[in-house]
Amino acid sequence: MSTQNTGTSADSKAESGQQEEKRERGDKIDYKMVTFSLAGKEYGIDIMNVKEIARAGKFTYVPNAAPFVRGVYNLRGDIISIIDLRTMFHLPSERKGEDALESLLILNVDDHVFGVIVDNIDKVVGISSSSIQPPHPIFGDINVKYIKGIIENASKLYIILNVEKLFAPKKAEEPASVAAAMAKPLDLPPETALRPFEAAQTFRDEQQASTDVTSDFIKETLFAFKRFAVTPVNEEWFSGRYEEWKSVRKAMDLQLKEHSEADQFLETFFSPHTGDLWSEDYIRQLMQMLPDISSKNINVWNPGCGKGYESYSLACLLKLRYPEARIKIWANDSDLLAISMAPNMVFMMENVPDMYKEFMIKGRNGWAFLQNIRDSIFFEFHDVLNTNPIPPVDLVLCRDTVSFLSAVDQKRLLSDFNEKTKAKGVLLLGVNERMPMAGWQAIAIEGISMYTKGA
Repeated sequence: MSTQNTGTSADSKAESGQQEEKRERGDKIDYKMVTFSLAGKEYGIDIMNVKEIARAGKFTYVPNAAPFVRGVYNLRGDIISIIDLRTMFHLPSERKGEDALESLLILNVDDHVFGVIVDNIDKVVGISSSSIQPPHPIFGDINVKYIKGIIENASKLYIILNVEKLFAPKKAEEPASVAAAMAKPLDLPPETALRPFEAAQTFRDEQQASTDVTSDFIKETLFAFKRFAVTPVNEEWFSGRYEEWKSVRKAMDLQLKEHSEADQFLETFFSPHTGDLWSEDYIRQLMQMLPDISSKNINVWNPGCGKGYESYSLACLLKLRYPEARIKIWANDSDLLAISMAPNMVFMMENVPDMYKEFMIKGRNGWAFLQNIRDSIFFEFHDVLNTNPIPPVDLVLCRDTVSFLSAVDQKRLLSDFNEKTKAKGVLLLGVNERMPMAGWQAIAIEGISMYTKGA
């Protein structure tokens, strides 16, 4: 009996010792992590990788970066990349306004400093590293090899990310990290893709190597937002406008981050009287510049005519300049609503310059152009990038339309102009557009961009 009691006592002591050892291990806090949430789950990152936490917004866009690279940010003079972990892990996120601030963890991984956006930053939690359990595929929304482990603390289950593996720069002898693999935009070849933390380095390097790389970013965002392509057609205007833009914007606020900023940048681009009838002074200027035409039939091509204001303005101008000629204007636009309303435009007389009154008649709903003016314009729904069945013309009127095509399509349309314009014919572009093709002579006059084609 005594032997049995002794054994039982020994077992009890051993179990008690194990429990005490386990408590001691559990009480030993040798690992601290910064905790945060993503899509309703709790995550942690080793505090040794966290440089600081911050709230920030209005990140500067970086072209050719991966979709999860939100841009770069000026952190007290240092340009750092900003990575959205929600996008990186394909997690849902609340859509915020452009001015909204995001929760940022500023990380330092292998001497690379960058920021990651999370839903919410919670607190610093101290644990025993021995309590960290191995990762399992059922946890998290990323590959388990990028999870350091799982731990339960204060009734919460935390997924601890291994940021060294997730964000470490690729070495020549090692396979690419997930960051490098995911940093290839779907619509770009791999060699042009920027890896997450390289976005800031590329931004800095190109600033040093180029007079101002930001201008290239603005060119790309203008095309992305407004389909405005900077080419020899308009680069003279762009260069001047960019210098103005720099003079009124802060150094890190030059980028165009939304459509309204692109509209603001383009404010000075458009020709006089866009979306309205031309003024008498503008028409008088053009009349003086137009050459004498002996032909009794004058053919005109007006692609991108919009609602028809400039088509009617031009018809009246040509009636005044060539009173004996038969005028025919082919007015095209790909805006179906605008082109369908153009033939029946009605005006309030207080909005019409006096010179137009002889070409108009009062109707029940307002003033309209006389039938002979309306008959001289053939409005047609048509995309100028398709085949243009226009006969040889004496004049092409295309203000502020060429610039809103891709560089390739600009060349195609200008080649069409060159082919269809008669010798000594006239091309009227937007005030800030130029004809870069050989064989055209500019007629210099302020506020008008007009060219004549050589014989």
